[in-house]
Amino acid sequence: MITLQRRGWGAVMGHVLVTGATGGIGVALVGALVEAGHRVTAVGRDVGRLNVPGIEVDLAEPGTLAAAMGALEDARELGDVQALVHCAGISPVAAVADADPETWRRTLAVNVASAAELARLTLPALRRSHGHVIFVNAAPGMTGVARWSAFVASKAALHELADSLRDEEAAHGVRVTTIYPGPTATDLLGEVRNAFGRPYDPELCIRPQTLAAMIVWVLSAPADAYACELSVLPSH
Repeated sequence: MITLQRRGWGAVMGHVLVTGATGGIGVALVGALVEAGHRVTAVGRDVGRLNVPGIEVDLAEPGTLAAAMGALEDARELGDVQALVHCAGISPVAAVADADPETWRRTLAVNVASAAELARLTLPALRRSHGHVIFVNAAPGMTGVARWSAFVASKAALHELADSLRDEEAAHGVRVTTIYPGPTATDLLGEVRNAFGRPYDPELCIRPQTLAAMIVWVLSAPADAYACELSVLPSH
């Protein structure tokens, strides 16, 4: 069984917030965390269908997150958060000429601004626990993709957010990891490949359960070292 191990609180099961918990990667991650003995709170839309506590919120509206998280604060549960994993993401396929301001606003809000706000809200707890923030980014080395500018730009911003947060919080013992997964077998990838007119074969992709296991492994790093960046590629 995998446990979280951190300076100051040793080998204990952690309370992990997971965004995008109803997506292909998120569902697998919630299952892997629960199986490993962690307490999970899902953050996002339609979280009521999961068998874990949830905070129902629209991540496209980061300004509403503080009020939504208040439910946890009232129950004194936000104070024991030991990890935040941001899996949520949207991936519109549109050329710059066709992407209106709302496309850009929603993409940046869900993919990066909500991640920043959730990190801000959980930092007091993460500092106390010497906790961990994990951002699930795009495929390794992705840059400058035609008809995918909003998505690629948001992931570049998420990378910079992670690097800045890591520098800012190192003195508090907070760990920050960026995961760069290659093609992962999810419905979202199928939709994106279809929009690009490209084939989608789940058998040639990373299984969501495999990626989830690697995220749980990152959280289990011992006290003296951790992976600040991890690229994950399919073996095929």
